[in-house]
Amino acid sequence: MISSISELRTRLAGVRSAARATGGTVRDTEPTVALISTVGALHDGHVELIQLARERADIVVVSIFVNPLRFAATSGFEAYPRTPGADAALLESLGVDVVFAPSAEELLPDGSQTTKVTAGDLGLRLEGRARPGYFDGLLTVEAKLINLVQPDFAVYGRRDAQRVFLVRRMVRDLYLDVEVLEADTVRDANGLPISTRIGLLEERDLQAAGKLVDALGAAASSADRGIDACIAAAQSALMGQERIRLEYLSIVDPETFLPADEGHEGAALALIAATVAGHRFIDNTEVYIR
Repeated sequence: MISSISELRTRLAGVRSAARATGGTVRDTEPTVALISTVGALHDGHVELIQLARERADIVVVSIFVNPLRFAATSGFEAYPRTPGADAALLESLGVDVVFAPSAEELLPDGSQTTKVTAGDLGLRLEGRARPGYFDGLLTVEAKLINLVQPDFAVYGRRDAQRVFLVRRMVRDLYLDVEVLEADTVRDANGLPISTRIGLLEERDLQAAGKLVDALGAAASSADRGIDACIAAAQSALMGQERIRLEYLSIVDPETFLPADEGHEGAALALIAATVAGHRFIDNTEVYIR
């Protein structure tokens, strides 16, 4: 695993040169590069991102960085799982070309006093309300990684819809020359998005968490009756679920990520966040309001 910025630049120059020499690039021009930024503890959801990256690019770069700026207002930084050996083995088996795993001192030499990218008002809503400072920290590091790697594509999971929206807006606003791609959400047998938290739940809690998926399905099934019906149907699906603590349930306009008003028609996103047995889950689904 590469841990220094200077070594990253040297390695990237080398793999780009090698790709030019062998020819047969995806676009038959300059080698294309895809970046997948992660916090490690990799799982099948990350595999989906890597596979999409491999389809679109000649060179796949994965970063592993537990970003302390994302945990600024919580105690989760030290507790976040770190599995470097397993991560390295998985990435090698998938043929990833470059793995960048810097220390906090390398990527954030000034610590919390670093120059930051702000998510603005939207960074205080939904996930941002539940996790103050989270999106400012996330965007700051995403901007650094995009600047260092200079990828043609940056690949994210559809489960993290607000993250994807904010990264896309940052790319647009800062004129970054990168295309943002979304990979489908990988789900377990209960329909839950794969995450590091699933393995921490007992079977009864997994069953309860599956009700979050049911709630989103109920929202989608009721979309032809309007926004209020969507929300009411989702809430009804969660009735009596004492093991679930709902944080938010919202229908947003995908163009603005603001709450869709009652007159909204067409595509929208139903978002949900809740804790089950102390573990937090987020999910979303597309709904079509008529």
